[in-house]
Amino acid sequence: MDFDLSWILLGLPLAFVLGWLASRLDLRQLRIENQQAPKAYFRGLNFLLNEQQDQAIDAFIEAVQSDPDTSELHFALGNLFRRRGEYERAVRIHEHLLSRGDLSLADRQRAQHALALDYLKAGLLDRAEEALRKLEGTPFEAQARLALLANYERSRDWTQAAQIAQKLAHANQGNFDGRLAHYLCEQAAACLVLQETEPARSLLQEAIATAPAAPRARLDLARLLASQGKPEDAYTTLAQSLQFSPAAIPLIAGPLVEFAVHSGHAPDALELLKTNYELSPSLDVLEAIVTLEASVTGPSPTARDWYVRHLEREPSLVAAAKWIAGEKLEHEQFHPQVQRALDHAVKPLTRYRCAACGFEAKQHFWHCPGCQAWDSYPARRVEEL
Repeated sequence: MDFDLSWILLGLPLAFVLGWLASRLDLRQLRIENQQAPKAYFRGLNFLLNEQQDQAIDAFIEAVQSDPDTSELHFALGNLFRRRGEYERAVRIHEHLLSRGDLSLADRQRAQHALALDYLKAGLLDRAEEALRKLEGTPFEAQARLALLANYERSRDWTQAAQIAQKLAHANQGNFDGRLAHYLCEQAAACLVLQETEPARSLLQEAIATAPAAPRARLDLARLLASQGKPEDAYTTLAQSLQFSPAAIPLIAGPLVEFAVHSGHAPDALELLKTNYELSPSLDVLEAIVTLEASVTGPSPTARDWYVRHLEREPSLVAAAKWIAGEKLEHEQFHPQVQRALDHAVKPLTRYRCAACGFEAKQHFWHCPGCQAWDSYPARRVEEL
């Protein structure tokens, strides 16, 4: 059978036309998808600006499905999931990014940092530690170390926390001497629970050498010495603390009175407290003076005149309530009711308040239970702030 060349001549133009049509359809589809992805992206941004996170997430998911290679959309979606508390979904997003072979080094490091934040927010501290360790030598190193420091503080791993704090200090990220002293004090407290007094004493002395102006180590050391039957050394330690930490005298005054009485230094301590009170009046110092004066001169009505002197210098409901407690009123039969009302009114004024988050407590904390800040509690009570 003869081969008809006319079919070839007809087939070539037909194949060309079909190929051209197919390419035009592909281009049109690609153009539609590219138009839809930005629309979804901008729609998501609009929802975010209007604080509509659910709709924003739906829009970003649509955009990611249209263009799965867009890393920025993955980061935005992961951050949204983390903010909403959907940590499992955030982890999946950032793990998917890390699994991609075409991801740039900068984006890989960014995804590793985001994954570490996911674990931290979810409370998975062991996984967070592992993820943060991988950020050494990256632009996120300083942030990772700070997060590791907070992680070790939360888990009360004071040895590891001290190592990270030293690295941050060597990298000129701030002065961490105060924190290092606190870590040593925490380790000393753990030793005392196990009745290991000598290691505890060594740790407290190291803390004093690390941060001489920090009052906590000397206070803890003085209590340790007193428990060992050394009130003389305890008193000397606190007297030195007044020189290095004058602002902490409201915290030092009470223990100072106790150790002074047991060591026979009550008159010296009384003069020391009076001198400091004249420089900076304080309710705790005032109470210590009244207590110590009564132990030196014996119970005397004039000892309570200190409350009146304080009222002349500072308007204080606490001092007024303490003065009225020992006074004879015209209608004495109503005194107990009045006193109960005053005592109830002054209770909130005798608390301590964190300067960072406002958390109030009856006792003074070195480490705020609310915001986890160190040394955020002033030595003075709420009424004096």
